[in-house]
Amino acid sequence: MAGMGHAEDEITPFLKARRAALDAAALGLPDGIARRRVRGLRREEVAQLAGISVDYYTRIEQGRAPAISDAVLDAVARALHLTSAEHTYLRNITAPGRRAGRGTCEGSGPRPEVRPQIRELLDAMGDVVPAFVYGPGMDLLAWNRLAGRLSFDFDALTGADLNFAQLIFLRPEARVLYPEWENVAEGIVAILRSEAGQHVGRARVREVICDLREASEEFRRFWGEQTVLDPDIGTKHIRHPEVGDLMVTFESFPLPTDPGQRLCTYTAPNGSATEERLRMLADRVGAGVA
Repeated sequence: MAGMGHAEDEITPFLKARRAALDAAALGLPDGIARRRVRGLRREEVAQLAGISVDYYTRIEQGRAPAISDAVLDAVARALHLTSAEHTYLRNITAPGRRAGRGTCEGSGPRPEVRPQIRELLDAMGDVVPAFVYGPGMDLLAWNRLAGRLSFDFDALTGADLNFAQLIFLRPEARVLYPEWENVAEGIVAILRSEAGQHVGRARVREVICDLREASEEFRRFWGEQTVLDPDIGTKHIRHPEVGDLMVTFESFPLPTDPGQRLCTYTAPNGSATEERLRMLADRVGAGVA
């Protein structure tokens, strides 16, 4: 598998995509003497909005600017209207230590261990709240029995297949389980990009990204959009084959003492059809039916 490349392979496409996403007219910027040949902002416009020279911004975008100060990164983030997640990603990929050497797609090492106390927490929620823990690259590390039957049958998967991103992109049943598959897939890619900018577990994240870029044309398309997302909260529509449609809210919590691991829970409003169907699912799982 090919490596993910030098720093400019991360910085350049990201900043170009963010420039292209902005509407110059909406920001009150004129066309200038020469009409715009491409959408979005020109480099000189970003530099002007950030209060830095065009040459300096160009070197930043090309990954050739060493030791960029926080003040400059903040100014570029404001100029490009970056979200908090995008701002953090930019800070991560421009860090001096980040740009040493070339990343590879192999050698990520063993999966992290989930602490016994976290496993006890999962089990305590097992009849009420579907919950699982995932690690870098969206590897599934632990789950309770309700989460194990919420969509994919986690208990039936081998270690190599226990990766949520790969399940979404490489398993045909994912498109049946998730009627809004494109939204789920885009979110997965955005989360992986956010993780790729971090230090913890970066080798495993690179490995997953490289595998999916090689195996899935749709992943390559979404990856090229340069979207970044923090996996904190959202909703999912799951079409369960036994209990029907579920509209669940997920929450993702970082585990502070276990870097790179996150606890994810699924809930439904009190009195909703989904709450009733989750109870039905729990009953079936407890009886060994589902």
